Amino acid sequence: QVQLVESGGGLVQAGGSLRLSCAASGRSYKYAMGWFRQTPGKEREFAAAISGSGRDTIYADSVKGRFTISRDYAKNTVYLQMTNLKPEDAAVYYCAAGGFNSVETAYGYWGQGTQVTVSS
Repeated sequence: QVQLVESGGGLVQAGGSLRLSCAASGRSYKYAMGWFRQTPGKEREFAAAISGSGRDTIYADSVKGRFTISRDYAKNTVYLQMTNLKPEDAAVYYCAAGGFNSVETAYGYWGQGTQVTVSS
């Protein structure tokens, strides 16, 4: 079993930065980790993923070059560093553990989400 708890969301101005954290319990090191996001009335969409080894990453085109995913095995934590934030980045961000993939169904464990609000 893996439990995930996100933190670090908040209100930021457009152009600003935020770092989201996802603290994992259990054997999360076995899994790839992903970040997804969702706005009201829309389906959850992929943002970034990192492989179990930490050597490989995937990014959605919409965040490539602005977001960086990383993981700290000692702290059992995954991070999403977000820079140059845009109003369209505002969403609830979810951390997930599972297969190294951009598809939601590849992930079997999910956190409760953290809200990111970007003011223009």
